[in-house]
Amino acid sequence: MIIPARIPVLIQRFFKERIWKIETNQRELFLTFDDGPHPRITSAVLDILKKHDAKATFFCIGDRVKRFPEIYKRILDEGHAVGNHTMHHINGWKSGLDEYCNDVEQAAKYIKSNMFRPPYGRMNRKQFDYVASKGMKTVMWTVLSGDYDYRLSPEKVYERVIRDMQQGNIYLFHDSEKAEVNMVFVLEKFIEYAKRHDYSFSSIKF
Repeated sequence: MIIPARIPVLIQRFFKERIWKIETNQRELFLTFDDGPHPRITSAVLDILKKHDAKATFFCIGDRVKRFPEIYKRILDEGHAVGNHTMHHINGWKSGLDEYCNDVEQAAKYIKSNMFRPPYGRMNRKQFDYVASKGMKTVMWTVLSGDYDYRLSPEKVYERVIRDMQQGNIYLFHDSEKAEVNMVFVLEKFIEYAKRHDYSFSSIKF
């Protein structure tokens, strides 16, 4: 089953302590990228963002930051925000509390941030409470691009992200190999479309 682009409102209300949208008075949108940094793909994303003077937020895997520190440094140097995405992309629904907390803590040694996004969007209440106890806000998304899903064409991913555009929306893309074809095809077109409709792109900051 293809995951819908938007999370049902009832789920958002049930998990109301998580961030699903940014409250803002500006016509701004929020691009986010999961699972990097990747030397080639993150670099391509950064080139596109720089070209269009757009800022974004990168939820990074600690192990990849450790392996590619120069790409992580470029993200920060170019004014983007970063968030913790665990050390090894660990699935909260398949992990015990100690294992999960340790993985988050390991990543925090490399990623200095007060934002966290659970891989696959999956974490239980005790895991959420641990993250909150460390002063991190759990940032989810308003729109899931689906760029990683091989069943979706680049054109279909584009349709998913331009539909019902509203200020404060958080868009989830991936700077990973699985998502590369769809993401690279869509990203610049999406930014150009949004700018034509008088939106700008900002990084998430708390």
